[in-house]
Amino acid sequence: MIKVGVVGATGYTGEELLEVLLRNPEVKITCLSALVERETMISDLYPKFGKKISLLCKNLDVEEVSAGSDVVFLALPHTVSMAVAPQFLKNGKKVIDLSADYRLPAEIYEEWYKTKHTDPENLHDAVYGLPELNRDKIKGAHFVANPGCYPTGVILGLLPVVKAVVDAGLTIIVDSKTGATGAGRKGTIPLSFGEIDENFYCYKANEHQHMPEMEYILSGVVGAEVQVNFAPHLLPIRRGILSTIYIQHKGLPGENEIHKMYEDHFREEPFVRLRPPGEMPQIQDVAGTNFCDIGIKVARGMLIIVTVIDNLLKGASGQALQNMNIMSGLDERTGLL
Repeated sequence: MIKVGVVGATGYTGEELLEVLLRNPEVKITCLSALVERETMISDLYPKFGKKISLLCKNLDVEEVSAGSDVVFLALPHTVSMAVAPQFLKNGKKVIDLSADYRLPAEIYEEWYKTKHTDPENLHDAVYGLPELNRDKIKGAHFVANPGCYPTGVILGLLPVVKAVVDAGLTIIVDSKTGATGAGRKGTIPLSFGEIDENFYCYKANEHQHMPEMEYILSGVVGAEVQVNFAPHLLPIRRGILSTIYIQHKGLPGENEIHKMYEDHFREEPFVRLRPPGEMPQIQDVAGTNFCDIGIKVARGMLIIVTVIDNLLKGASGQALQNMNIMSGLDERTGLL
């Protein structure tokens, strides 16, 4: 039995982590912590956990969580994890961090997150936790940086084809739409019901902090610089991300040939599903699951790739459990199907 602690249990990703961890028969949740006014039963904060889990949610005590856990999930805000992760790693715990603090080299992180990285030693050791890319590294890892939600769908959508089409001057355009939980649980006017309901808008075009993550990981795959133009949008829904990726290239293979590239690449992947040529997935196809569904179309010299994921599962907590399963030698589907 794997003893698990969750730090940041009251956010959207923390709540979702509890859901999937409770479905994993190989896991015992032992410690819950968050920034709370007083110790509170998690079932009082979330009545849906009544008779499922009987634990107090407390303010963080690193030594207490370390003593009771084999694996610690950090569902903390960006820039906070790097102050906490080193303490758990020093105590010999396996750590899965859901923030952005360990996904990028320090200089890129500092440019985009506007804060100095204070843990360069562990940053060097962190494994980027996209199983479809780094499964073998994750198997032997003690520290995993869980990918961002937007990059998960975009990178998976590009992995099979990016080496074949990337060359000097190539433009990749990514148009993504996310549900409101993608911004986390916080009370701001742009995220209030009156602003989101019956509305739809673009934000942080080519300025979003997930864009350098896409570029850095894809550049590593290709072995050359990959540039992405990224326009995220906020949908008036709770969860889910749909990304439409456009690549125009004179030397594109035909649709059936590209489709076969995707089939071959993802044939053994338990959480990637490919649609028939020309058929596109929808958010409702994956909401509440850990799947990434992909559709492709080639027309008029343009490759169009559509990916959909649940931002709270494959884009965060589901993928974090998938990584824990791999790190622990379990079937990576455990608790996720």
